[in-house]
Amino acid sequence: MNPYLARIIGLLGERDPLACLAATPQQLEALLPRLEPEKSYGPGKWTTREIVCHLADTELAMGFRIRQTLAVDNPTVQPFDQEAWAKRYAGLPLPLALETFRALRAWNLALVSTLGDEELERTYYHPEREEWESLRMLLRFVAGHDLNHLAQLEQIVKETV
Repeated sequence: MNPYLARIIGLLGERDPLACLAATPQQLEALLPRLEPEKSYGPGKWTTREIVCHLADTELAMGFRIRQTLAVDNPTVQPFDQEAWAKRYAGLPLPLALETFRALRAWNLALVSTLGDEELERTYYHPEREEWESLRMLLRFVAGHDLNHLAQLEQIVKETV
């Protein structure tokens, strides 16, 4: 398994990925009033705005990846350059990013909650990692990805106090 993928999935541990995914919007909502949009958790690191916009974009991309894998046998998915996407975040409203994330997450969870074991084992090929990955693994990755970015936002809160 790709080292980055393993690290992010490792953040989830034994937690239920669907419960983690369902909890993230509320956790974000609780954190945001204590965060400044342009504050970062370290030099050269993403700001609050960039993290929340990235979460919304990731939810969009992962939702498409899930649907593509359900509709086509063993597709090759399109990777995306998160840094290139982030270059456009400066002018985007933080409340809209959160609203978009919440809506997309609810929509994706509604779909995923209908899937059985056989569908969760459907695979796609990720050309950057040169690996076949299952939807079950993707859900674990996205849950770990949430935890990674929530920890960054919590670090920003600590540094703001």
